[in-house]
Amino acid sequence: MLRNAGFAVASSLKKTFAVTADPVTAAITSNVNVMQKAAYHENVIDHYENPRNVGSLNKKEVNVGTGLVGAPACGDVMRLQIKVDDDGKIIDAKFKTFGCGSAIASSSLATEWIKGKSMDDAGKIKNTEIAKELSLPPVKLHCSMLAEDAIKAAIKDVAKKRGAKKEE
Repeated sequence: MLRNAGFAVASSLKKTFAVTADPVTAAITSNVNVMQKAAYHENVIDHYENPRNVGSLNKKEVNVGTGLVGAPACGDVMRLQIKVDDDGKIIDAKFKTFGCGSAIASSSLATEWIKGKSMDDAGKIKNTEIAKELSLPPVKLHCSMLAEDAIKAAIKDVAKKRGAKKEE
């Protein structure tokens, strides 16, 4: 998983400068890390630092659907995959996201929420629910929208694949 903004920058600086003997640089780096974390709700920080369900499923399997979505304005890209049983219940979900902490947290939370749900119920999850749970600020709402769109795209993909199998 790649991280390119917010916490990752702070973490990189912290790791890079933690070994330096320059106390001024170390203090600046520490303050940057604290300030960037303070801008995010604890739920975002938790899902960013401890993301759930990171990984991939075999996209060639008929019961695996993949949703790949992106936000051109900020460069975030999210891939969310679901695995469903014969009854259409989501039995597994994985994601890989290139983006900010809010995008990663939205992906992580979405995969937690959809596991165990029917495809119909998972498709009803709204970005506003994700944003509310993570306490995302208005400027980060597009991250929760990516998660909603990725869920819907993955459901559409697996439904299409399963429909094609039934026609054979």
